[in-house]
Amino acid sequence: MSTSSGRLSVTIIGGGASGVLLAAHLLRNRDTDIRVTLIERRGEFGQGLAYSASQRDHKVNVPARGMSAFADDPEHFWRWLQQRGYPSSHGSWVFVPRRLYGAYLEHVLREAGKSNPGRLLVMSEEVMAVRESKNGIETLLANGTSVVSHSAVLAVGHETQPARSRGIAVRVGSERDTPLPADAEVMILGSGLSMVDAWLSLADANHRGPITVVSRNGLLPKGHRDVPPLSIDSADVPFGTSLPYFMRWFRDLVDETKKRGGDWRSVVDGLRPYNQRIWQSWSGHTKRQFLRHLRPWWNIHRHRLPPELHERLVAAVASGQVKLVAAEFVGVERAEGQVRAEIRRRGSSTREKLGVARVYDCGGVSVDVLSSSNPVIRDLVAHGRARADALRIGLDVNEHCAVIDHAGKVTEKLLVIGPLTRGRFFEIEAIPDIRVQAATLAARILSHA
Repeated sequence: MSTSSGRLSVTIIGGGASGVLLAAHLLRNRDTDIRVTLIERRGEFGQGLAYSASQRDHKVNVPARGMSAFADDPEHFWRWLQQRGYPSSHGSWVFVPRRLYGAYLEHVLREAGKSNPGRLLVMSEEVMAVRESKNGIETLLANGTSVVSHSAVLAVGHETQPARSRGIAVRVGSERDTPLPADAEVMILGSGLSMVDAWLSLADANHRGPITVVSRNGLLPKGHRDVPPLSIDSADVPFGTSLPYFMRWFRDLVDETKKRGGDWRSVVDGLRPYNQRIWQSWSGHTKRQFLRHLRPWWNIHRHRLPPELHERLVAAVASGQVKLVAAEFVGVERAEGQVRAEIRRRGSSTREKLGVARVYDCGGVSVDVLSSSNPVIRDLVAHGRARADALRIGLDVNEHCAVIDHAGKVTEKLLVIGPLTRGRFFEIEAIPDIRVQAATLAARILSHA
């Protein structure tokens, strides 16, 4: 067991974007004597699910000008790119490969450690559980040792759902994602950003066969444009209203903006500073309505594609190589050397079977925290030390990101950052939002020094 010294100490569980950003913010103030232990089982820091994509065309969906690790230094990432001679004819409105952004986060962490010798410890270990002790929080590792610190922060990020249908469906980039004949027929389940990754992987392999994309709503992500966000006064935002009322207000605002020659993207981006407040002002019923009926629509407008990728995707659909089908995926089976997928088209009660060479499951990340495979989350929930939020899309936390246990008691020493807090904040999955949360959480932790 490694024990906490007299200095303030924090253990961060998870070395993806959320964990790295929090560590960097904790170490920005050289006057504070703090020990930060960052633990990531894969031993790759800054990568995580989002930024470990290795292919060139797998890009971030926020321009470089919005991807700085520090909200108060918005040009930080752009300067880093310029120092490395990254080409861009559009200045900082450029969408870089995700693997490059992962390298940037590694650089941010490395620089934080170098500028604060002895204050950062990184460990490549798997965390199994956390326990409160009289000295703080004990983090138990799979190797049988533990780390004791004044507080611990869960920064485990997104979790991928297991592939559906008894493993017949395949995850992109997995061991079972073996090369296919160039003319093979393929089905992709889901039409969001993960689908785009699958399609790009096939395109990079010069795949020429037909690709059927199946999703309940049949919606494709929209593309970015370099337009300024609309200036919206908070007094004009209808906080706490019903969902139909809010949507009427939103559509009216979009219509007014278009009549003035503007773009709907300006309205979506202009709302960004208020998104968390809007979510928190809604009743539980309204939140469930949104998740059930409007989240797919919101996602394609809010989480947009780089323009060049969007143009390529639209062209692939127009050419007929990619066919978008609004349908429910029923199941899949192996038959006669093929995979037979069964679907039910929207508005129909008839099931139909389609024979393909492979089904890719791109249903996105898991949002049911109670089905988590992460041992830390499973242990916390099983022992009542944490509970799911009311919507089961994350852990229940208070306004300061402290965990709430099964009995409703706040555990001030155990904190959460990033997507696991989506039940309270909802819009907490992109870098511009996480970096603000990291700065706020770091300031709160350092205030106890």
